[in-house]
Order: sequence, then structure tokens, then C-alpha cells
Amino acid sequence: MAQFTRQMTIPEFEALFPTDEACKAYLTTRRWPEGVRCPRCGDAGAYALSTRPFHWQCHACSANKAGYRFSVLVGTIFENSNIGMRKWFQVIYMMLTSKKGVAALEIQRTMGFGSYETALYMTHRIRAALADPEFRQLMGIVEVDETYVGGENSNRHADKKQDGRGTAGKFPVIGAVSRKGTVVARCLSNVTQETASEFIRQAVSEKVDLVATDESGVYARLAKTGLPHESVNHSRGEYVRGNVHTQTIDGFWSLLKRGIMGTFHNVSAKYLPLYVAEFEWRYNNRATQDIFGAAIARC
Repeated sequence: MAQFTRQMTIPEFEALFPTDEACKAYLTTRRWPEGVRCPRCGDAGAYALSTRPFHWQCHACSANKAGYRFSVLVGTIFENSNIGMRKWFQVIYMMLTSKKGVAALEIQRTMGFGSYETALYMTHRIRAALADPEFRQLMGIVEVDETYVGGENSNRHADKKQDGRGTAGKFPVIGAVSRKGTVVARCLSNVTQETASEFIRQAVSEKVDLVATDESGVYARLAKTGLPHESVNHSRGEYVRGNVHTQTIDGFWSLLKRGIMGTFHNVSAKYLPLYVAEFEWRYNNRATQDIFGAAIARC
């Protein structure tokens, strides 16, 4: 199996994946590390077709003798794509190794795609693959906070332009992060006590040691949940009180906003969840040496 490292040069990356077949071999080992399994029934008895590389046939889930024939691309973001695997891998590598993300327009220029829509299509499919709806609930000391992303600069006061403040025309995002751990972030239609409580119920374990928030009233219901909750009052200049602060989640918001404002410039409400998923994935895999292989396994 090709060995990926986080900081490879372009020649090193090309040496690992010189052909589409090399990419398919890498995908096979990442998708089925314990051996090929039928994507339809999960049976491990599928046999390789000697005349068609990276194709297998499974009889366990078939009602006729012909069996079910599948390839390594079935059920992945690469299925039914006219774009070569090497180009897919190159785009994924660019997205994962750029701390603030990479714009589709830059990908179009770098990769030489004929249209911007091709690059945008690829990046959106990759972001969708990185989304993690089956996360483990957070434990330990967990910080929860909400923020607002996007919006026209003309909607802001003159002394607030381009600083990320104000909610006019912006889209709410709520997040929870465990100290020195992972983050869970979700887009909401609006942030209320009800939506905030529902998010915390899903994202935070009942065995959490502490839930730290700011003074926002949307967290007022936490007292009724039985979760240990303390807050700092930012409006009064209080930002840290012992273990109680929201600096970790604020750091994640900073990465997200700088990426959107500096790299993507404008993100619609429709596609914002995909961008949030991308930043969440990079943050949660910041210590993963083979972040590329982990992403390929999800694709």
C-alpha cells in the first residue's frame, strides 16, 4: 500500500499515484482493509474477475445464477464520473492539506479543468463524503457556542465591516468541542433555546464533566437537563474563570470564518453545511498522519 505523509511534494505524490489503476488499488485497500466485501450484502465471498481489474462478482445476494457484479467505485463519490481517479485524488489532497480550504476557482486553474462547474461539483461531493453524522458524543470538558457566517458587508456598520460581527443576512452555526478533542458543528435555521438544547442533547454525552458556554440565553434550558453547566459573561469582560471558557470553540470558529471570508468569499445557506463538514473533518483529523487515507476510506 502506498504510504501517504501529510507534507509531500507534488513529485512525491505523483510517484505514489502514477496511474488511475494505482489510485483504484489504494482505494480498494482503504475501502476494504480486511478484504473485499460485497457492497450490497456485505458477503466476503465475492471473487475477482480476471478479465476486468477491480471488478468482483458476488452470488450470495443474487436471486439468479448470474450474481451481482460490482467494481471498487460502486457506492463511492467516484462512481459514474468521467473524471480520472488521479485528478480526484489530486483535488482531495489539495483540500485536505490546505488549512483554510481551497476555492473551486483555484482548483479549476491548477488542474486545468474546462469549467468552474467541474471543480465545484468535485469539491461538493468530497465535502459530502467527509460529513460525519455518526459521531461519538463528546465527553470531558465541552465548550458550546454559536456563531453566524456569511452576510453582505453592506449590512454591517461602518466600523464593523469585514470583522465578522453582526447577524444581518448571516447563517447560524452551532458547535461543541471537547478540550483537546473533536468538534461537532451543525448549521441551524435559527438559534433558540429549543434548537440549542436539541443539538447539545445529540452532541454531548450525559457523562460529560462540564459544559462551558457564554452568557447567551439560548443555553438557559441546560439547567433543566441535569448536565453540569457553567458560563462566562463576555458582555462584562469575563472570558476565563478557571476551567470555564469558550476559547477552544472560538478557535474553530476563527478557522471557519477566515476560510470562508478569505478563501471562498461567499457561501450560500444551501451549501454552507458542506463547508462546515470540510472544516470539521480537517480539525478532527489534525493529528492524523494519514489524513488522506482516512478521507479516501470515507469517499
